[in-house]
Amino acid sequence: MAPSFDGFGDEAHMRETFKLAREAVDRGDEPFGSVLVRDDEVVMKGSNREVTEDDIRRHPELHLAYRACLEYDADDRAEMVMYTSTEPCPMCAGGMATAGFGRVVYSVGADELTSFTGGEPSVRSAEVLEGTSEVVGGVLNEEGLRLHQEYGW
Repeated sequence: MAPSFDGFGDEAHMRETFKLAREAVDRGDEPFGSVLVRDDEVVMKGSNREVTEDDIRRHPELHLAYRACLEYDADDRAEMVMYTSTEPCPMCAGGMATAGFGRVVYSVGADELTSFTGGEPSVRSAEVLEGTSEVVGGVLNEEGLRLHQEYGW
C-alpha cells in the first residue's frame, strides 16, 4: 500500500525551500533549495552549492538523494517527500528515481525557469520519475517565481 502524504504541510515545507534558496544566493550560488520530509518532519535539508563547492553535482535534490540512500533503506525512502523550490533537472530526477521517494513537490516548473534562464525546457521530472514517485508542481508558485525574478538571471 502506498503511503499517504495528504496531511503534510506542503506550504510550510515549500517556504523552507525558499529560505534555503535565498541562503544559496547569499553564499554565491544559484537560487535552489530542498528539504526531505518523513512523517511531515524535515529529516534533511540542502541548498545549491555548485559554485561554492566547485561541483556541478551539488544540486540540493541530488545531494539529498545521495545522503538519503546512505542513511535510509528503500522502505523508509518510499515514505519520504522531496520538496524543492524549482522542478528538478533530469540529473536530479534520475537520482531521486534511484532513491525511490514517494513524492516530489516543487514550486516553479522547468518550463517557467527557462523564461528566466533562456533555452528550452529539458525532460520534465514527472517523465523521469514516472512509476517511482508522484510529482506535484506549482505549490506557492508566485512566491517561487519571485525568487527567480529577484535573482535576476
